[in-house]
This record gives sequence, C-alpha cells and structure tokens, in this order.
Amino acid sequence: MDIPPLAGKIAALSLGALPLSYVLSHVSALSHPLGLALMSALILGLLFVTIYNLSPGEIYYDPLYAVFAVFSFTSVVDLLIALQEDGYVVGFMDFYNKEGEPYLRTAHGIFICYWDGTVHYLLYLAMAGAIRRRKRYRNLGLYWLGSFIMTILVFLPGNILGKYSSEVRPTLFLAIPYVLVPCWAGMRIFNQSRAPTCCNPTMVQEEQRKGILRRPVDLALVIYLTLTGLFTFFRGLVVLDCPTDACFVYIYQYEPYLRDPVAYPKVQMLVYMFYVMPFYGLAAYALIFPGCSWLPDWALVFAGAVGQAQFSHMGASMHLRTPFTYRVPDDAWASFFGYNLLYALGPHLLAFRCLWWPAFFLRPPPGPLAHHKKEH
Repeated sequence: MDIPPLAGKIAALSLGALPLSYVLSHVSALSHPLGLALMSALILGLLFVTIYNLSPGEIYYDPLYAVFAVFSFTSVVDLLIALQEDGYVVGFMDFYNKEGEPYLRTAHGIFICYWDGTVHYLLYLAMAGAIRRRKRYRNLGLYWLGSFIMTILVFLPGNILGKYSSEVRPTLFLAIPYVLVPCWAGMRIFNQSRAPTCCNPTMVQEEQRKGILRRPVDLALVIYLTLTGLFTFFRGLVVLDCPTDACFVYIYQYEPYLRDPVAYPKVQMLVYMFYVMPFYGLAAYALIFPGCSWLPDWALVFAGAVGQAQFSHMGASMHLRTPFTYRVPDDAWASFFGYNLLYALGPHLLAFRCLWWPAFFLRPPPGPLAHHKKEH
C-alpha cells in the first residue's frame, strides 16, 4: 500500500508528543496523580480541537479520522514510555510512569507500548491516509480492532487483579474512552462496504462443491485449528491451577511466566480460552462447510488480537523486568519460541487464505448452476 499524502501530516502532528512529553516531565505540578490525569485529559481535548480545525472535511466524511489522528499521538507517547523503560531515551516519561500508570513499567506494559507505538501507529497513518483519499480501509480497520480490543481485555483486568492493584491512579479513568471508542469504531468499520471480489457465481459453485480432502490448504488449517484449540484449553487449565502432572511440568519447565503475580499472563490465557478457542472451533466449521461469509472478517479481527497478544506474551516472558524465576528457562527457549510463534502465525495464515481466495465463503447463488446459466 502506498503511503497517502496526509499520513505525513498526521505523522508530523503525532511527533509533537516528543517535545511536549519532555517539557511536561519537568513540570513539578505533574508529580500529583490527579494533576497528571487532568493534564492528560486537557492535552487530548486540545489535540482533538486542533485536528478538527486542520481537517474538518475528513472528519465530516469519516469521524474515525479524528480517532486515528489522536491515537497516533498516544502511540508516540507509548513508544516513548517503552524506550524510556528500556533505557534507550532519558528524561521523557518518568513522570507519567511513576505517577500515572506504574503498571506500564512491567514487562507486559512495556511490550504493549512497543506494539502500540509501531504496529498501531502504522495502521493509524494508513487508515487516516485512506480516509483522506476516500479509499477503503476495512481490512486494516478490522485487524486494528482485534488488536486494540485484545490489549484492553488483558491490560485493564490485569491492572486491577495483579500485584499493581493497590497502585491504581486517577489516570485509569482515561481508559474509559479507550473502552467505548473501539465499540463505536467497530460498528462503523463492520458497516463499511466490502471490497468487490473477482469470483463469479460459476467459480463460487465450483469451489464450494469441493470437499475438504480436495482442499489441502483448508485441511491443514482445520488440523492446525483443532490442535491449537486443544493447546489453548490446556494452557487455560494451567493458569486455573489444574493439579495434573502435565500442567505442573509445563508451568515450571516451559512457561513459568504464567505464575507471575502481575496477573497479565493468567488473564491472557483465560481470554484465549473463553474467546479465541471458540472462534477456532467455528473457523474449522467454516472451512469444512461452504457459505460462511462471516469468516473473512472475523479471521482478520482474531489475527490482530492473537498477533498483539503473542507479541506481548512472548516478549514479557523473556524481558529483564520479569523476575528471573518466571522467565523462560534456557533449555526450553527454543520450544517456547517455536510453539508460541506458530500460535501467532496460524490466525494470520487463516486470514490470508480467506482474503486471497474467498469463493468458498461467499453465499452460494440461488438455484443450480444450469438454471443460473439459462437465466443469463
């Protein structure tokens, strides 16, 4: 995808977070959590007003333009937080990490900031540019939606349930729009028209006549989804303190990070168990039986969700901020990296398969093929 012209303007506006965060880090009034929360809300409000004055046409065309522009600014802030915590920059976000959201100083918090400051940031620029050029961005939006919702589903409960629950500050209330906006954005994105396909009714019927054994790629995906669903269920049992020997060996010898008291890994495995595992079962059904037109959209949503989750989970499992006893053991590193990478790759392959050749998932035309030909 070529970079739309206005993506550069949004990028320039978002980079204003660099000098602003540096100046604010030296304002003594922000040493109080309430003052920090009020200042953050004021900055976001002023940013929205600025964007509205700069690009009213784009906002009237699609209000999500303002959302992507504001979120691109916060993505730069998140990237600064991660770089500050890893020691790559100094003097930018200490005030916020200490008084605003101390749980961002955890390994999980650092990696969700890296993801937001890179992957989400590029998606915001691409989607804002698409709005400027009046082009579709539905697929990018669905991927972002899944990724963003997964971040919220794990991060907020982890903050409340984990060892940082006693350090919840007023800035947590700023998460309210982060919960409401994806709901509204998701409805707008799903209501956008899909890109036209090159599949005519004859191609659709021919593809949907094929059984699963005649579609080796789909057969491999069904096997993958079945095995991954079982593995998801197993890891859910592990974090629920299942007393079996297999769970005991796994949590101590392969993924001790699941015992970390920050609670993020436990919440992550439960989200996998109660949301991702049922989707894998439904996706396997849709790969066997034709006409499940919902799968391409939801495959993109879950690809974004699992991609973000695995990036944060794998990174936090090996990061120095994670206590040594909860990090991946040296002798299990290869296997841990291998199956977690495969876990992240599978949903992306499923989404690619659905987008590359969607004929099997389209609704079949009414009537037999011969009748269709006779009418045309």
